[in-house]
Amino acid sequence: MTKPLDGVKVLDLSNIIAGPLCTYQLALMGADVIKIERPGTGDLSRKMGMDPERGRKQMGVSFLAMNAGKKSLTLNLQQERGREIFKQLASDADVVFENFRPGVMARLGLDYDTLKAINPSLIYCAVSGFGQDGPLSKRPAYDQIIQGYSGLMSLTGPEDGDPYRAGYTACDSMGAMTAAFAVTAALLRKNQTSEGAFIDVSMLDATMATMASWVISNHLNTGTEPQRLGNESHSAAPSGSFPTKDGQINIVNNEQKQFEALCDAIDRPALKTHPLFADRNERFKRKDALRAELLPVLAQKTSAEWEEILSAAGIPAAQIYTVPEILRHAHTSARNFLETFEDVPGTSQCATVATRGYQFVGETIEKNTPPPKLGQDTDTVLQSLGLSNKDIRSLRENGTI
Repeated sequence: MTKPLDGVKVLDLSNIIAGPLCTYQLALMGADVIKIERPGTGDLSRKMGMDPERGRKQMGVSFLAMNAGKKSLTLNLQQERGREIFKQLASDADVVFENFRPGVMARLGLDYDTLKAINPSLIYCAVSGFGQDGPLSKRPAYDQIIQGYSGLMSLTGPEDGDPYRAGYTACDSMGAMTAAFAVTAALLRKNQTSEGAFIDVSMLDATMATMASWVISNHLNTGTEPQRLGNESHSAAPSGSFPTKDGQINIVNNEQKQFEALCDAIDRPALKTHPLFADRNERFKRKDALRAELLPVLAQKTSAEWEEILSAAGIPAAQIYTVPEILRHAHTSARNFLETFEDVPGTSQCATVATRGYQFVGETIEKNTPPPKLGQDTDTVLQSLGLSNKDIRSLRENGTI
């Protein structure tokens, strides 16, 4: 079955996470993604991850995670001939994607205005920490820098402790998904009007956009200063994580009927009419006292037992899984979320990667090609431009590819 982005040509100049994760999403939707890498070294993520042996083979686990379904072309953009080849590729590309610091592509003579003159309908997407303009635009940034700048860290951690970073590259990921959404929207418009676009994605903006629904709106419109609350909810009680007989369970009660169902499920029906807890707002004010009522009861059963009891009663509740536990869960398997490649190029090893967070219902999920070894598609891509084997040998000898 045809994928949504079949026939879309993407030139991917990005490295590490924010860029490659975006173009991986496009590849999953069928785009022809040509990953353009520096000869000899390639994407830094080829060396990253917890498996040094794969890193030595330039197939680090970080690279494996976000580069299936792509081609790899090595090209030295510091050389004039390398830039000429890139312009040839861009002349009929739908998308150029990069996550360099603002100004780098202009210094190479490969900025949007230059490429637009070659290909007026080109969609050019640049992801950076702070965007292409503004007083912070020239600053270097990684995920943790943006976590701190965005206020995300100030909201994460114990109420009376230090700010914590999220346990994964949250801001890189939000920047990537924002970029994938924007590129896909621009492709839709291009299909309708032939217009191109310069898409400027700021990881800072992308992160704050996801905070808008509660944290930012609440502050802007009420003046309330957001606070760290550990695992407690900012708006309802009882909502948070609670210790059980063998671990922790998350319970969320946003609605009155959920609280009443909880009281019945834990065999404490009197709490429904208790003067301190009967009203939603009063419960939130007295959440510590309410928590004290619940802890002895929840300690009597395991997290799994409570999850079954509470879920059956219509109460949002779930035990807290580790990453290995959820990856082994039957639900993950049923959703076909993981994909395994039996023989990854350059490693003679299998690799399993995460795929997409959605499904097109009723459609068969096609298997992707495995992540490419460095430069594995260089000759094929250059031959498509009309270069002969002799030309390609010369480029290789000169360090252009």
